[in-house]
Amino acid sequence: MVKEVIDTGTDVLNASLEANVLTIMMNRPEVKNALTSEMLSSMDSVLAEAETNPEVRCVVLTGAGKGFCAGGDVKAFAAQALSSTEKPMGIDQKIYKQRLSQRMTSGRLYEMPKPTIAAISGAAAGAGLSLALACDLRIMSEDAVVTTAFAKVGLSGDYGGTFLLSQLVGQAKAREMYFLSDRIDAESALKAGLVNWLCPFEELESKTVQIAQRLACGPSIAYRYMKENFNRAISTGDLVQCMDLEATHHVHCFDTEDHKGAAEAFTQKKKPIFKGR
Repeated sequence: MVKEVIDTGTDVLNASLEANVLTIMMNRPEVKNALTSEMLSSMDSVLAEAETNPEVRCVVLTGAGKGFCAGGDVKAFAAQALSSTEKPMGIDQKIYKQRLSQRMTSGRLYEMPKPTIAAISGAAAGAGLSLALACDLRIMSEDAVVTTAFAKVGLSGDYGGTFLLSQLVGQAKAREMYFLSDRIDAESALKAGLVNWLCPFEELESKTVQIAQRLACGPSIAYRYMKENFNRAISTGDLVQCMDLEATHHVHCFDTEDHKGAAEAFTQKKKPIFKGR
């Protein structure tokens, strides 16, 4: 398939679609892909379009060079505030703007009705780590590190990190990582359950493509319902509600072309072809 370059409206975020895999790359390698308002706004738009685009069956989030994302660019945010000719925002406006940004980025990745992968090419810190945690799966370069970082700059954390990290490693470990803000190497991240796979930096792209292609060729309707089942189980914590939702989704999947075709392929010992119908 031909690789389609997507116009993100900015040079600090690249996006392309190839073989039903949308790759979003944070592109500020000189500052380890630190986040800016422009980058986050562009990410919001790209993710919103991906949600309803049937050509997108898997989303990959990564960073340019040997860095995933260093979190918010404090210098850039400060410079933007100083250069702005607009009336300074009050505290309530700032909070509302922050909430919207979080929902439209980490929130969209978490709720995205398609599998999402974070390819952690280098350091993932602060909000950068939160964005990686919002994805369904994580592939990490063997020489990369992760850290919450917030305590070291006197901040409490954002972009869903406290919630997401607690689900992956448990409350005690998550609080340790936030309170102490230590750097976690790749082996430790794998043992703690923070990431799914490790590989050499040189193999990160090929490993990511391999996993992304498997997902893009998979049963997209079933994936959507699986993801909703997982997210609802976390939010409600109620077994009966979870089972009721599973029943609804499972019976619905029985009526899809994907299931019927896969069942026939299974009996014939053939590889199924999923069409998302």
